[in-house]
Amino acid sequence: MSSTAAHSPPRNFTHPFLDLDGDKLREECGVFGAINAADASAATALGLHALQHRGQEAAGITSFDGTEFYSRRGLGHVAENFSSSEAIGELPGTMAAGHVRYSTTGGSGLRNVQPLYAELASGGFAVAHNGNISNAKSLRADLVGKGSIFQSTSDTEVIIHLVATSRYPTIADRLVDALRLVEGAYALIVMTPDGMIACRDPLGIRPLVMGRMGDAILFASESVAFDVIGAELIREVEPGEMLQVDFAGEIKSVHPFGKANPRPCIFEHVYFSRPDSFFAGHSVYEARKAIGAQLAIESPCEADLIVPVPDSGVPAAIGYAQQSGLPFELGIIRSHYVGRTFIQPSDTARHAGVKRKHNANRGLVAGKRIVLIDDSIVRGTTSSKIVEMMREAGASEVHFRVASPPTAHSCFYGVDTPERSKLLAAQMELEPMREFIKADSLAFISIDGLYRAVGSRGRDKACPQFCDACFTGDYPTSLTDLSMTEQKDAQLPFADPKAA
Repeated sequence: MSSTAAHSPPRNFTHPFLDLDGDKLREECGVFGAINAADASAATALGLHALQHRGQEAAGITSFDGTEFYSRRGLGHVAENFSSSEAIGELPGTMAAGHVRYSTTGGSGLRNVQPLYAELASGGFAVAHNGNISNAKSLRADLVGKGSIFQSTSDTEVIIHLVATSRYPTIADRLVDALRLVEGAYALIVMTPDGMIACRDPLGIRPLVMGRMGDAILFASESVAFDVIGAELIREVEPGEMLQVDFAGEIKSVHPFGKANPRPCIFEHVYFSRPDSFFAGHSVYEARKAIGAQLAIESPCEADLIVPVPDSGVPAAIGYAQQSGLPFELGIIRSHYVGRTFIQPSDTARHAGVKRKHNANRGLVAGKRIVLIDDSIVRGTTSSKIVEMMREAGASEVHFRVASPPTAHSCFYGVDTPERSKLLAAQMELEPMREFIKADSLAFISIDGLYRAVGSRGRDKACPQFCDACFTGDYPTSLTDLSMTEQKDAQLPFADPKAA
Protein backbone atom coordinates (compact mmCIF):
# COMPACT_ATOMS: atom_id res chain seq x y z
CA MET A 1 0.00 0.00 0.00
CA SER A 2 1.29 3.40 -0.88
CA SER A 3 -0.16 5.26 2.08
CA THR A 4 -1.84 4.42 5.35
CA ALA A 5 -3.29 6.96 7.76
CA ALA A 6 -3.02 5.50 11.25
CA HIS A 7 -5.00 7.97 13.28
CA SER A 8 -5.16 8.16 17.00
CA PRO A 9 -8.70 8.43 18.40
CA PRO A 10 -10.37 11.80 17.85
CA ARG A 11 -10.39 14.04 20.90
CA ASN A 12 -14.10 13.55 21.47
CA PHE A 13 -14.08 9.82 20.72
CA THR A 14 -15.24 7.50 23.49
CA HIS A 15 -14.99 3.77 23.02
CA PRO A 16 -18.44 2.44 22.05
CA PHE A 17 -18.07 -0.63 24.20
CA LEU A 18 -18.09 1.52 27.29
CA ASP A 19 -21.83 1.45 26.83
CA LEU A 20 -23.58 1.94 30.15
CA ASP A 21 -25.66 -1.18 30.01
CA GLY A 22 -24.82 -3.10 26.87
CA ASP A 23 -28.57 -2.92 26.47
CA LYS A 24 -28.72 -2.83 22.69
CA LEU A 25 -27.38 -5.36 20.26
CA ARG A 26 -24.52 -3.69 18.42
CA GLU A 27 -25.19 -3.42 14.74
CA GLU A 28 -22.46 -5.67 13.31
CA CYS A 29 -20.54 -3.87 10.52
CA GLY A 30 -21.23 -2.27 7.17
CA VAL A 31 -19.44 -2.61 3.83
CA PHE A 32 -19.50 -0.61 0.61
CA GLY A 33 -17.69 -1.05 -2.69
CA ALA A 34 -17.51 0.74 -6.05
CA ILE A 35 -15.77 -0.21 -9.30
CA ASN A 36 -15.53 1.76 -12.54
CA ALA A 37 -16.56 4.92 -10.68
CA ALA A 38 -14.90 8.25 -11.49
CA ASP A 39 -14.88 9.21 -7.79
CA ALA A 40 -14.83 5.75 -6.23
CA SER A 41 -13.46 6.82 -2.86
CA ALA A 42 -15.84 9.77 -2.52
CA ALA A 43 -18.79 7.53 -3.39
CA THR A 44 -17.56 4.97 -0.87
CA ALA A 45 -17.25 7.58 1.87
CA LEU A 46 -20.82 8.77 1.23
CA GLY A 47 -22.06 5.20 1.19
CA LEU A 48 -20.33 4.46 4.47
CA HIS A 49 -21.87 7.55 5.99
CA ALA A 50 -25.31 6.10 5.22
CA LEU A 51 -24.21 2.86 6.89
CA GLN A 52 -22.78 4.57 9.98
CA HIS A 53 -25.49 3.04 12.18
CA ARG A 54 -24.00 -0.40 11.52
CA GLY A 55 -20.64 0.46 13.08
CA GLN A 56 -19.41 3.53 14.93
CA GLU A 57 -16.07 2.39 16.30
CA ALA A 58 -13.92 2.80 13.20
CA ALA A 59 -13.96 3.32 9.46
CA GLY A 60 -11.62 2.54 6.59
CA ILE A 61 -11.37 2.86 2.81
CA THR A 62 -8.95 1.17 0.40
CA SER A 63 -8.69 2.24 -3.25
CA PHE A 64 -6.90 1.06 -6.41
CA ASP A 65 -5.75 3.30 -9.28
CA GLY A 66 -4.83 0.53 -11.71
CA THR A 67 -1.28 0.27 -10.39
CA GLU A 68 -1.23 0.69 -6.62
CA PHE A 69 -3.51 0.21 -3.63
CA TYR A 70 -4.02 3.02 -1.13
CA SER A 71 -5.58 2.86 2.33
CA ARG A 72 -6.79 5.21 5.01
CA ARG A 73 -8.22 3.94 8.30
CA GLY A 74 -9.15 5.59 11.56
CA LEU A 75 -11.04 5.22 14.80
CA GLY A 76 -14.29 7.11 15.09
CA HIS A 77 -17.01 8.05 12.62
CA VAL A 78 -16.81 8.32 8.84
CA ALA A 79 -17.10 12.11 8.96
CA GLU A 80 -14.15 12.32 11.35
CA ASN A 81 -11.93 10.46 8.90
CA PHE A 82 -13.18 11.10 5.37
CA SER A 83 -14.93 14.49 5.27
CA SER A 84 -12.06 16.47 3.76
CA SER A 85 -10.93 16.66 0.15
CA GLU A 86 -7.42 15.90 1.39
CA ALA A 87 -8.55 12.59 2.87
CA ILE A 88 -10.31 11.55 -0.35
CA GLY A 89 -7.33 12.80 -2.35
CA GLU A 90 -5.17 10.18 -0.63
CA LEU A 91 -7.37 7.47 -2.16
CA PRO A 92 -7.18 7.76 -5.97
CA GLY A 93 -8.61 5.34 -8.49
CA THR A 94 -11.82 4.03 -10.01
CA MET A 95 -12.21 1.18 -7.50
CA ALA A 96 -12.64 1.47 -3.75
CA ALA A 97 -14.07 -0.49 -0.84
CA GLY A 98 -14.90 0.67 2.66
CA HIS A 99 -15.97 -0.62 6.04
CA VAL A 100 -17.52 0.68 9.25
CA ARG A 101 -17.24 -1.51 12.28
CA TYR A 102 -17.97 -2.52 15.77
CA SER A 103 -15.53 -5.19 16.88
CA THR A 104 -17.09 -8.62 17.26
CA THR A 105 -14.16 -10.99 16.82
CA GLY A 106 -10.70 -9.57 17.43
CA GLY A 107 -11.44 -6.58 19.62
CA SER A 108 -10.91 -2.91 18.96
CA GLY A 109 -7.75 -1.22 17.76
CA LEU A 110 -6.43 0.24 14.53
CA ARG A 111 -4.81 -2.98 13.35
CA ASN A 112 -8.25 -4.58 13.11
CA VAL A 113 -9.86 -1.73 11.16
CA GLN A 114 -10.90 -2.86 7.70
CA PRO A 115 -10.51 -3.21 4.80
CA LEU A 116 -7.59 -5.50 5.57
CA TYR A 117 -4.88 -5.55 2.91
CA ALA A 118 -2.08 -7.93 1.94
CA GLU A 119 0.38 -8.38 -0.91
CA LEU A 120 -0.13 -11.89 -2.26
CA ALA A 121 1.83 -13.66 -4.97
CA SER A 122 -0.90 -12.58 -7.41
CA GLY A 123 -0.77 -8.96 -6.29
CA GLY A 124 -2.67 -6.77 -3.86
CA PHE A 125 -5.67 -8.20 -2.03
CA ALA A 126 -8.05 -6.10 0.09
CA VAL A 127 -11.12 -7.43 1.89
CA ALA A 128 -14.02 -5.80 3.73
CA HIS A 129 -16.09 -8.28 5.75
CA ASN A 130 -19.42 -8.06 7.53
CA GLY A 131 -20.13 -11.11 9.65
CA ASN A 132 -18.29 -13.52 11.88
CA ILE A 133 -16.39 -16.73 11.18
CA SER A 134 -17.37 -19.24 13.83
CA ASN A 135 -14.35 -21.50 13.25
CA ALA A 136 -11.77 -18.70 12.93
CA LYS A 137 -9.81 -19.75 16.02
CA SER A 138 -9.44 -23.30 14.78
CA LEU A 139 -8.42 -22.17 11.30
CA ARG A 140 -6.01 -19.60 12.72
CA ALA A 141 -4.30 -22.16 14.95
CA ASP A 142 -3.80 -24.46 11.96
CA LEU A 143 -2.45 -21.64 9.80
CA VAL A 144 -0.05 -20.42 12.49
CA GLY A 145 1.15 -23.98 12.96
CA LYS A 146 2.01 -24.05 9.27
CA GLY A 147 3.95 -20.78 9.42
CA SER A 148 1.42 -18.03 8.76
CA ILE A 149 2.17 -14.72 10.49
CA PHE A 150 -0.89 -12.69 11.46
CA GLN A 151 -0.86 -8.89 11.69
CA SER A 152 -4.27 -8.51 13.36
CA THR A 153 -6.56 -10.38 15.72
CA SER A 154 -9.53 -10.09 13.35
CA ASP A 155 -11.22 -13.24 12.07
CA THR A 156 -11.23 -11.61 8.62
CA GLU A 157 -7.48 -12.05 8.30
CA VAL A 158 -8.03 -15.81 8.35
CA ILE A 159 -9.64 -15.46 4.92
CA ILE A 160 -6.56 -13.68 3.57
CA HIS A 161 -4.23 -16.42 4.78
CA LEU A 162 -6.46 -19.16 3.41
CA VAL A 163 -6.44 -17.43 0.03
CA ALA A 164 -2.67 -16.96 0.19
CA THR A 165 -2.03 -20.64 0.88
CA SER A 166 -4.53 -22.04 -1.64
CA ARG A 167 -2.98 -23.73 -4.67
CA TYR A 168 -5.73 -22.94 -7.15
CA PRO A 169 -4.58 -20.89 -10.18
CA THR A 170 -6.96 -17.89 -10.14
CA ILE A 171 -7.69 -15.52 -7.29
CA ALA A 172 -11.42 -16.21 -7.59
CA ASP A 173 -10.87 -19.97 -7.32
CA ARG A 174 -8.54 -19.44 -4.37
CA LEU A 175 -11.19 -17.36 -2.63
CA VAL A 176 -13.77 -20.10 -3.21
CA ASP A 177 -11.29 -22.66 -1.88
CA ALA A 178 -10.77 -20.51 1.23
CA LEU A 179 -14.45 -19.93 1.87
CA ARG A 180 -15.22 -23.64 1.64
CA LEU A 181 -13.18 -24.03 4.83
CA VAL A 182 -15.05 -21.24 6.60
CA GLU A 183 -18.20 -21.61 8.69
CA GLY A 184 -20.38 -18.82 9.95
CA ALA A 185 -21.57 -15.65 8.26
CA TYR A 186 -19.97 -13.32 5.76
CA ALA A 187 -20.74 -10.62 3.23
CA LEU A 188 -17.45 -9.83 1.51
CA ILE A 189 -16.18 -7.16 -0.83
CA VAL A 190 -12.75 -8.07 -2.20
CA MET A 191 -10.46 -5.96 -4.37
CA THR A 192 -7.70 -7.40 -6.57
CA PRO A 193 -5.71 -5.93 -9.49
CA ASP A 194 -8.24 -7.57 -11.81
CA GLY A 195 -11.36 -6.04 -10.29
CA MET A 196 -13.88 -6.50 -7.50
CA ILE A 197 -15.46 -9.65 -6.07
CA ALA A 198 -18.57 -9.60 -3.88
CA CYS A 199 -19.71 -12.71 -2.08
CA ARG A 200 -22.37 -13.70 0.43
CA ASP A 201 -22.38 -16.78 2.66
CA PRO A 202 -24.47 -19.76 1.46
CA LEU A 203 -27.23 -19.06 4.00
CA GLY A 204 -27.27 -15.34 3.27
CA ILE A 205 -27.10 -14.55 6.99
CA ARG A 206 -25.49 -11.17 6.41
CA PRO A 207 -27.03 -8.77 3.86
CA LEU A 208 -25.43 -7.54 0.63
CA VAL A 209 -26.98 -5.68 -2.30
CA MET A 210 -25.79 -4.63 -5.77
CA GLY A 211 -26.41 -1.29 -7.44
CA ARG A 212 -25.47 0.78 -10.48
CA MET A 213 -24.53 4.41 -10.99
CA GLY A 214 -23.77 5.13 -14.63
CA ASP A 215 -20.98 2.73 -15.60
CA ALA A 216 -20.13 2.01 -11.97
CA ILE A 217 -21.18 -1.18 -10.19
CA LEU A 218 -21.70 -0.83 -6.46
CA PHE A 219 -22.12 -3.18 -3.51
CA ALA A 220 -23.37 -2.33 -0.02
CA SER A 221 -24.77 -3.82 3.15
CA GLU A 222 -28.00 -1.86 2.68
CA SER A 223 -29.90 -0.24 -0.17
CA VAL A 224 -30.00 3.12 1.63
CA ALA A 225 -26.31 3.56 0.81
CA PHE A 226 -27.28 3.76 -2.87
CA ASP A 227 -29.98 6.34 -2.20
CA VAL A 228 -27.57 8.90 -0.79
CA ILE A 229 -25.31 8.83 -3.87
CA GLY A 230 -28.09 8.68 -6.43
CA ALA A 231 -27.47 5.08 -7.47
CA GLU A 232 -30.00 2.48 -8.58
CA LEU A 233 -30.62 -0.68 -6.58
CA ILE A 234 -30.31 -3.65 -8.94
CA ARG A 235 -30.93 -6.59 -6.61
CA GLU A 236 -29.69 -8.48 -3.59
CA VAL A 237 -26.58 -10.57 -3.93
CA GLU A 238 -28.03 -14.05 -3.62
CA PRO A 239 -27.04 -16.34 -0.75
CA GLY A 240 -23.95 -18.27 -1.80
CA GLU A 241 -23.44 -16.11 -4.88
CA MET A 242 -20.06 -14.76 -5.97
CA LEU A 243 -20.07 -11.79 -8.33
CA GLN A 244 -16.92 -10.79 -10.21
CA VAL A 245 -16.73 -7.36 -11.86
CA ASP A 246 -13.76 -6.37 -14.03
CA PHE A 247 -12.59 -2.99 -15.27
CA ALA A 248 -14.30 -3.52 -18.63
CA GLY A 249 -17.63 -3.67 -16.80
CA GLU A 250 -18.20 -7.39 -17.33
CA ILE A 251 -20.11 -9.07 -14.48
CA LYS A 252 -19.76 -12.78 -13.86
CA SER A 253 -22.03 -14.60 -11.40
CA VAL A 254 -21.30 -18.05 -9.99
CA HIS A 255 -22.77 -20.16 -7.17
CA PRO A 256 -19.77 -22.24 -6.11
CA PHE A 257 -21.09 -23.52 -2.77
CA GLY A 258 -24.12 -25.52 -3.89
CA LYS A 259 -27.69 -24.86 -2.87
CA ALA A 260 -28.83 -24.25 0.70
CA ASN A 261 -32.02 -22.99 2.27
CA PRO A 262 -31.37 -19.27 2.89
CA ARG A 263 -31.59 -17.96 6.44
CA PRO A 264 -31.00 -14.19 6.45
CA CYS A 265 -30.83 -12.52 9.85
CA ILE A 266 -34.36 -11.62 10.94
CA PHE A 267 -33.01 -8.93 13.27
CA GLU A 268 -32.31 -6.81 10.20
CA HIS A 269 -36.09 -6.30 10.05
CA VAL A 270 -36.35 -5.66 13.79
CA TYR A 271 -33.47 -3.26 14.42
CA PHE A 272 -30.21 -3.38 12.44
CA SER A 273 -31.19 -1.97 9.05
CA ARG A 274 -32.15 1.65 8.58
CA PRO A 275 -35.93 2.04 8.22
CA ASP A 276 -35.48 3.50 4.71
CA SER A 277 -33.68 0.37 3.47
CA PHE A 278 -35.10 -2.68 1.76
CA PHE A 279 -34.23 -6.13 3.11
CA ALA A 280 -35.26 -9.55 1.80
CA GLY A 281 -37.58 -7.87 -0.68
CA HIS A 282 -39.45 -5.78 1.90
CA SER A 283 -39.37 -2.18 3.06
CA VAL A 284 -37.81 -2.25 6.53
CA TYR A 285 -40.07 0.60 7.66
CA GLU A 286 -43.24 -1.19 6.55
CA ALA A 287 -42.02 -4.45 8.10
CA ARG A 288 -41.51 -2.73 11.45
CA LYS A 289 -44.96 -1.19 11.32
CA ALA A 290 -46.36 -4.64 10.55
CA ILE A 291 -44.44 -6.07 13.51
CA GLY A 292 -46.03 -3.42 15.75
CA ALA A 293 -49.48 -4.19 14.39
CA GLN A 294 -48.99 -7.92 15.00
CA LEU A 295 -47.78 -7.16 18.53
CA ALA A 296 -51.01 -5.19 19.14
CA ILE A 297 -53.06 -8.16 17.93
CA GLU A 298 -51.20 -10.60 20.16
CA SER A 299 -50.82 -8.37 23.24
CA PRO A 300 -53.45 -5.62 23.40
CA CYS A 301 -53.55 -3.24 26.33
CA GLU A 302 -56.06 -0.86 27.84
CA ALA A 303 -54.21 2.42 27.84
CA ASP A 304 -54.34 6.08 26.89
CA LEU A 305 -51.16 6.52 24.84
CA ILE A 306 -48.69 4.53 22.74
CA VAL A 307 -45.18 5.84 23.35
CA PRO A 308 -42.10 4.67 21.40
CA VAL A 309 -38.68 4.32 22.98
CA PRO A 310 -36.79 6.48 20.48
CA ASP A 311 -35.59 6.02 17.92
CA SER A 312 -35.66 2.28 17.29
CA GLY A 313 -39.16 1.74 18.67
CA VAL A 314 -40.88 4.38 16.51
CA PRO A 315 -42.05 2.39 13.45
CA ALA A 316 -43.33 -0.52 15.56
CA ALA A 317 -45.14 1.94 17.85
CA ILE A 318 -46.85 3.52 14.83
CA GLY A 319 -48.05 0.07 13.75
CA TYR A 320 -49.21 -0.78 17.27
CA ALA A 321 -51.12 2.52 17.54
CA GLN A 322 -52.78 2.12 14.14
CA GLN A 323 -53.85 -1.44 14.92
CA SER A 324 -55.07 -0.67 18.44
CA GLY A 325 -56.72 2.66 17.66
CA LEU A 326 -54.84 4.32 20.52
CA PRO A 327 -53.06 7.63 19.96
CA PHE A 328 -49.35 7.63 19.14
CA GLU A 329 -47.45 10.28 21.08
CA LEU A 330 -43.82 11.20 21.67
CA GLY A 331 -43.83 10.67 25.40
CA ILE A 332 -40.03 10.38 25.44
CA ILE A 333 -37.81 12.98 23.83
CA ARG A 334 -34.36 11.89 22.73
CA SER A 335 -31.39 14.22 22.66
CA HIS A 336 -29.56 13.76 19.35
CA TYR A 337 -26.47 15.47 20.72
CA VAL A 338 -25.63 12.68 23.11
CA GLY A 339 -24.08 9.43 21.95
CA ARG A 340 -24.23 6.20 23.84
CA THR A 341 -24.44 6.27 27.62
CA PHE A 342 -21.05 5.40 29.03
CA ILE A 343 -19.77 3.76 32.17
CA GLN A 344 -19.93 6.12 35.11
CA PRO A 345 -18.55 5.70 38.63
CA SER A 346 -21.86 5.63 40.49
CA ASP A 347 -25.48 4.60 40.13
CA THR A 348 -26.53 8.25 40.34
CA ALA A 349 -24.25 9.20 37.46
CA ARG A 350 -25.41 6.20 35.41
CA HIS A 351 -29.04 7.19 35.88
CA ALA A 352 -28.17 10.75 34.85
CA GLY A 353 -26.57 9.27 31.73
CA VAL A 354 -29.88 7.73 30.70
CA LYS A 355 -31.67 11.05 31.29
CA ARG A 356 -29.14 12.89 29.13
CA LYS A 357 -30.18 10.68 26.24
CA HIS A 358 -33.92 10.25 26.97
CA ASN A 359 -36.23 12.57 28.86
CA ALA A 360 -39.92 12.14 29.69
CA ASN A 361 -42.40 14.50 28.07
CA ARG A 362 -43.90 15.18 31.48
CA GLY A 363 -46.84 17.31 30.41
CA LEU A 364 -48.00 14.56 28.06
CA VAL A 365 -47.61 11.41 30.17
CA ALA A 366 -48.66 12.69 33.61
CA GLY A 367 -51.76 10.88 34.77
CA LYS A 368 -51.87 8.67 31.67
CA ARG A 369 -51.77 4.92 31.15
CA ILE A 370 -48.97 4.45 28.63
CA VAL A 371 -47.68 1.58 26.53
CA LEU A 372 -43.94 1.77 25.85
CA ILE A 373 -42.83 0.12 22.58
CA ASP A 374 -39.20 -0.90 22.05
CA ASP A 375 -37.47 -3.16 19.56
CA SER A 376 -35.85 -5.50 22.10
CA ILE A 377 -34.78 -6.07 25.67
CA VAL A 378 -31.20 -7.28 26.09
CA ARG A 379 -30.03 -6.84 29.69
CA GLY A 380 -33.11 -4.95 30.76
CA THR A 381 -31.26 -2.21 32.61
CA THR A 382 -32.16 0.61 30.22
CA SER A 383 -35.76 -0.64 30.02
CA SER A 384 -36.09 -0.52 33.79
CA LYS A 385 -34.72 3.04 33.91
CA ILE A 386 -37.13 4.20 31.21
CA VAL A 387 -40.07 2.66 33.08
CA GLU A 388 -38.89 4.42 36.24
CA MET A 389 -38.56 7.69 34.34
CA MET A 390 -42.16 7.39 33.12
CA ARG A 391 -43.40 6.81 36.66
CA GLU A 392 -41.42 9.79 37.95
CA ALA A 393 -43.08 11.88 35.22
CA GLY A 394 -46.48 10.94 36.65
CA ALA A 395 -47.66 8.10 34.39
CA SER A 396 -50.40 6.20 36.22
CA GLU A 397 -49.58 2.88 34.51
CA VAL A 398 -46.57 1.83 32.46
CA HIS A 399 -46.93 -1.19 30.18
CA PHE A 400 -44.07 -2.51 28.05
CA ARG A 401 -44.40 -4.18 24.64
CA VAL A 402 -41.42 -5.53 22.71
CA ALA A 403 -41.28 -5.82 18.91
CA SER A 404 -39.17 -8.99 18.98
CA PRO A 405 -39.27 -12.27 20.90
CA PRO A 406 -37.13 -12.54 24.04
CA THR A 407 -33.41 -12.35 23.20
CA ALA A 408 -32.25 -15.41 25.11
CA HIS A 409 -29.22 -16.57 23.11
CA SER A 410 -25.93 -15.03 22.00
CA CYS A 411 -25.18 -14.38 18.33
CA PHE A 412 -22.05 -15.86 16.75
CA TYR A 413 -22.56 -14.43 13.28
CA GLY A 414 -21.31 -10.87 13.55
CA VAL A 415 -23.51 -9.26 16.19
CA ASP A 416 -21.83 -8.26 19.43
CA THR A 417 -24.30 -9.58 21.99
CA PRO A 418 -23.45 -9.87 25.67
CA GLU A 419 -22.54 -13.32 26.91
CA ARG A 420 -25.61 -15.42 27.51
CA SER A 421 -25.43 -15.17 31.28
CA LYS A 422 -26.08 -11.42 30.95
CA LEU A 423 -29.13 -11.68 28.70
CA LEU A 424 -32.23 -11.05 30.81
CA ALA A 425 -34.38 -13.53 28.87
CA ALA A 426 -31.79 -16.27 29.41
CA GLN A 427 -32.08 -15.78 33.16
CA MET A 428 -35.78 -15.19 33.71
CA GLU A 429 -39.22 -16.20 32.55
CA LEU A 430 -41.72 -13.49 31.60
CA GLU A 431 -43.10 -12.57 35.02
CA PRO A 432 -39.71 -12.18 36.72
CA MET A 433 -38.65 -10.04 33.74
CA ARG A 434 -41.69 -7.82 34.25
CA GLU A 435 -40.83 -7.46 37.92
CA PHE A 436 -37.23 -6.64 37.04
CA ILE A 437 -38.13 -3.72 34.76
CA LYS A 438 -41.01 -2.75 37.13
CA ALA A 439 -43.64 -2.50 34.39
CA ASP A 440 -47.36 -3.07 35.02
CA SER A 441 -47.35 -5.60 32.20
CA LEU A 442 -44.79 -6.98 29.74
CA ALA A 443 -45.26 -8.81 26.45
CA PHE A 444 -43.10 -9.79 23.49
CA ILE A 445 -44.20 -10.60 19.96
CA SER A 446 -44.24 -14.35 19.31
CA ILE A 447 -41.73 -15.91 16.95
CA ASP A 448 -44.55 -16.97 14.63
CA GLY A 449 -46.04 -13.48 14.80
CA LEU A 450 -42.69 -11.96 13.87
CA TYR A 451 -42.44 -14.26 10.86
CA ARG A 452 -45.95 -13.40 9.74
CA ALA A 453 -45.26 -9.68 10.09
CA VAL A 454 -42.29 -9.88 7.70
CA GLY A 455 -44.18 -11.77 5.04
CA SER A 456 -44.05 -15.45 6.00
CA ARG A 457 -46.86 -17.75 7.08
CA GLY A 458 -45.12 -18.48 10.34
CA ARG A 459 -41.93 -20.17 11.42
CA ASP A 460 -41.34 -23.53 9.76
CA LYS A 461 -39.55 -25.43 12.53
CA ALA A 462 -38.15 -27.97 10.08
CA CYS A 463 -36.80 -25.29 7.75
CA PRO A 464 -36.82 -21.77 9.25
CA GLN A 465 -36.78 -19.00 6.66
CA PHE A 466 -34.55 -16.72 8.74
CA CYS A 467 -31.66 -16.95 11.17
CA ASP A 468 -33.42 -16.42 14.49
CA ALA A 469 -30.87 -18.06 16.77
CA CYS A 470 -30.83 -15.11 19.18
CA PHE A 471 -34.48 -15.92 19.94
CA THR A 472 -34.65 -19.69 19.49
CA GLY A 473 -31.12 -21.04 20.01
CA ASP A 474 -31.45 -22.74 16.60
CA TYR A 475 -28.03 -21.97 15.11
CA PRO A 476 -27.92 -22.61 11.35
CA THR A 477 -24.21 -23.50 11.21
CA SER A 478 -21.68 -25.36 13.31
CA LEU A 479 -20.01 -23.44 16.14
CA THR A 480 -16.58 -25.06 16.04
CA ASP A 481 -14.78 -22.54 18.20
CA LEU A 482 -17.16 -23.02 21.12
CA SER A 483 -16.40 -25.82 23.54
CA MET A 484 -19.04 -28.50 23.94
CA THR A 485 -19.96 -26.99 27.32
CA GLU A 486 -20.36 -23.55 25.75
CA GLN A 487 -22.46 -24.95 22.92
CA LYS A 488 -24.73 -26.73 25.37
CA ASP A 489 -25.12 -23.55 27.44
CA ALA A 490 -25.80 -21.48 24.31
CA GLN A 491 -28.83 -23.61 23.53
CA LEU A 492 -30.32 -23.92 27.02
CA PRO A 493 -33.84 -22.44 26.98
CA PHE A 494 -33.54 -20.80 30.40
CA ALA A 495 -31.09 -20.64 33.24
CA ASP A 496 -32.25 -20.93 36.81
CA PRO A 497 -34.26 -17.73 37.50
CA LYS A 498 -33.02 -17.79 41.10
CA ALA A 499 -29.50 -17.25 39.79
CA ALA A 500 -30.40 -13.91 38.17
